[in-house]
Amino acid sequence: MRSAGLRSAGLRSAGLRSALKSRLLWPILTLVALLLLNVIVEPGFFAIRIQDGHLFGSLIDILRKGAPTVLVAIGMTLVIATRGIDLSVGAVVAISGAVAVSIIGDSPNPGDLGTVLVACAVAVGFALVLGAWNGFLVAVFGIQPIIATLILLTAGRGIAQLVTEGQILTITSPPYKVIGGGYWLTLPASIVIVAFLFVLAAVLTRKTALGMLIESVGINPEASRLAGVGSRNITWTVYIFSGLCAGIAGLMISSNVTAADANSAGLWIELDAILAVVLGGTSLAGGRYSLVGSLIGAFVIQTLTTTVYSIGVAPEITLVFKALVVITVCLLQSPVLLDRFRARRRRNPAPTTKQEVAA
Repeated sequence: MRSAGLRSAGLRSAGLRSALKSRLLWPILTLVALLLLNVIVEPGFFAIRIQDGHLFGSLIDILRKGAPTVLVAIGMTLVIATRGIDLSVGAVVAISGAVAVSIIGDSPNPGDLGTVLVACAVAVGFALVLGAWNGFLVAVFGIQPIIATLILLTAGRGIAQLVTEGQILTITSPPYKVIGGGYWLTLPASIVIVAFLFVLAAVLTRKTALGMLIESVGINPEASRLAGVGSRNITWTVYIFSGLCAGIAGLMISSNVTAADANSAGLWIELDAILAVVLGGTSLAGGRYSLVGSLIGAFVIQTLTTTVYSIGVAPEITLVFKALVVITVCLLQSPVLLDRFRARRRRNPAPTTKQEVAA
């Protein structure tokens, strides 16, 4: 009986240590806490209804509004995994939306599906070129990622302004509206698009050697190069993919309002994406990463935004409230804090274990 009790206590202790070591623990608990807080404020928060064949509800709204951030965070995760950073995604979002809306607005038939497809293809193609430009500066010229992408962050809004001629362009195009504000298979189309790209990224990085190569470049680029890994091509690839994600996010944002605003579209989305990646447990030092963690982190940020409005936090302190929650989660994930907690447990073992040993 004593040995069984010791084994049970050991398993519980091992399980606790394993849970505390998981970088997903605190983001998940934070997300659950925010959702429960919303339920307290609004009892029908979890209610989902079907209206006109589409799903509606607060949870669906969070998924739909958080879709662009999730998408940008997916691309940002792979960039950060290679020891990089992409500060230009917000500018790429603005450029992509401006290009698509401009083409549709100049068309004699804005509601034509072919026109919309061409506009989206051109916008995403431009985003891919911008991503390749960032990768070129980082991989070929060896410019620090924060500086290389800061160049496009600075110039990108100006490019979007040139495309829109400094105006807020508005269009009336039902096919284009579907991307950010329409529905497919009863779900918002943006959720379906994000789900597809998330699965695609997960399969390519976890079911092929690509993920291992990305991690190896992030851990030690020079050692990877000496081992025969094409670190330059890997770096180029992740920046192009980040540009792709930002370009599609730009289509979602501009489609949702059927307008292109070069100043406000995608503003600060790069910071939300980086926060989502960090909350999800991916280290800014590169190496191991978690797409699932970034997904959870992005929804924590979006749910936090919803919670701030629902509990009536004053707009002028919204960002402060948001920062406090984010820094709390980051501290709870801190390896130093976890090591101190484990050291404290070793110095003060659980009394139940002592009693069982004495028995």
